Amino acid sequence: MIDSQQITVELPLPLYRFLARLAEQTHQPLEELVAQSVAGNLPPSVDNAPIEIQADLLALQGLAVDELKRVANEQIGEKQQKRHLQLLGKNNLSADEQRELSELRRQADVLMLRKAYAWAVLRWRGYPIPRLEEIPLE
Repeated sequence: MIDSQQITVELPLPLYRFLARLAEQTHQPLEELVAQSVAGNLPPSVDNAPIEIQADLLALQGLAVDELKRVANEQIGEKQQKRHLQLLGKNNLSADEQRELSELRRQADVLMLRKAYAWAVLRWRGYPIPRLEEIPLE
């Protein structure tokens, strides 16, 4: 059995009725349906992110919607992109170039994690996640 903790939450009557009706229609206990709904709508845990960016990701939860949208739409600078591609296309990188490529990759990974987490927080707050073709590329 999974450990659990009981809490009392007041819900608006229309929401309660909706959940109760859905639980009945799907033959699930109301408590399980509510717990599933809560768990399925939370932003992802930052526990699996690199330790050095966990606090930054958690801080995104405190941002205003406009700021979250800005983070979600951030792009790597053109100069940085060109350098990354240049190094990727080069054979026999020097030790300095290998370190530079590794750092560029790390920066790109951090940006992607920040963007994904910003979208998750926006979704949690009720904003729809756009389709891929709707996301600005610049």
